[in-house]
Amino acid sequence: MSPSSEPVELYGPEYKRDPYPLYAELRERGPVHRVRFPSGVCAWLVTGYEAAHRALTDPRLGKHHSRGNAAWRARASIMPEPQHSQLQVHLLHQDPPRHTALRRLITDAFAPQRVEALRPRFQAMADALLDGLPDSGGADLVEVFAARFPFQVLAEVIGLPAEFAERFDRDWGKVVQPVGPEDPGRPAYEARLRGLQQYIADLVRHKRAEGGEDLLSRLVAARDAGQLGQEELDSMVFQLLVAGQEPVTNQITTALVTLLRHPTQLTTLAGRPELLPQAVEELLRHDSAFELTTWRFFAEDTELYGTRIPAGDSVIVSLSAANRDERQFSEADALHFDRTPNPHLAFGHGIHFCPGAALARIELQIALGTLLRRLPDVRLAVPEEELAWTPAVLARGVGRLPVTYGGCPYAGSGANGSDAAC
Repeated sequence: MSPSSEPVELYGPEYKRDPYPLYAELRERGPVHRVRFPSGVCAWLVTGYEAAHRALTDPRLGKHHSRGNAAWRARASIMPEPQHSQLQVHLLHQDPPRHTALRRLITDAFAPQRVEALRPRFQAMADALLDGLPDSGGADLVEVFAARFPFQVLAEVIGLPAEFAERFDRDWGKVVQPVGPEDPGRPAYEARLRGLQQYIADLVRHKRAEGGEDLLSRLVAARDAGQLGQEELDSMVFQLLVAGQEPVTNQITTALVTLLRHPTQLTTLAGRPELLPQAVEELLRHDSAFELTTWRFFAEDTELYGTRIPAGDSVIVSLSAANRDERQFSEADALHFDRTPNPHLAFGHGIHFCPGAALARIELQIALGTLLRRLPDVRLAVPEEELAWTPAVLARGVGRLPVTYGGCPYAGSGANGSDAAC
């Protein structure tokens, strides 16, 4: 593809609702495409399973923002200073050898054996969140469950004190959706940043005074021992608090929407919970909350699958497009719980493979299993086209998921056009 080709626009309500027809078209046209995001920044999108798999392990592609060129930086709407330098030097934006050293500090906390041992505790959390719901009726599953369960799990795993868990404002998660300097939402965005920074500073101060063996305490100790810089510590805490929960919230919603679109598979899964591990893998492949990866850059002009990429231009891999590639997955648009093998890329691949993947899998198994068990006959309470998909560039999910369950009629079918019968 020529750099002068008109970029494909990757935004808008219809695209966010269902990007897969566009991804199918792009895969047919080739593995690399010039695309444009809402901020106006243009990037090179990698589609197709093989091309994505190789790009995710290409040592020439680095992730540190210093690699970005002036054209990228002018429109990327990255965090303003000083927050960018103070909060954006975490794992996602590091390259070896520093990435290797930082990742080593957190892997033990998310080790499969450790998080598996916590499964009963996580199950108790999930059940407690639903205990207050009536046996039948309606609820917004994001509000009552999907936005709360992953945060409670994260707090347990990293050692977030109860008083800090209560103080955390979910609205702070929107700071990973930065807005440009001229955007009318910029003041509110910068206020969120300052609020989150103060929260992190208070949390670090508390952990330094209290000590302990939990992950947050060990990161503070590593800073005091000279293994971490202050900006690296703050950035890693930032990444844990934001990236450690919001993607799981989104994945719960995408999985539920998929199941509600496939009532036969939903009924099968509700009746056969032993299918949950395989079902979760297929739901991750079918519609991943991590739709696109974060930026990558070449240090010099480089040819990628026949396309010349200028140094410092951003390269993004479409995980969702790769996971629907018919050349890798037969009947890729279909939902098959017995699909095996299932080497999806929902958690990425290579050195930046999600360190919390084992935890996320357990959370999804518990979340879906509990919701299907506790909310019989669950179904959408609104027409599907009314679901509002988050406009986030890299992520997929819905901000609200109204459902009815337990024999409650479809919303609006009660007396006088209401759902009072619920």
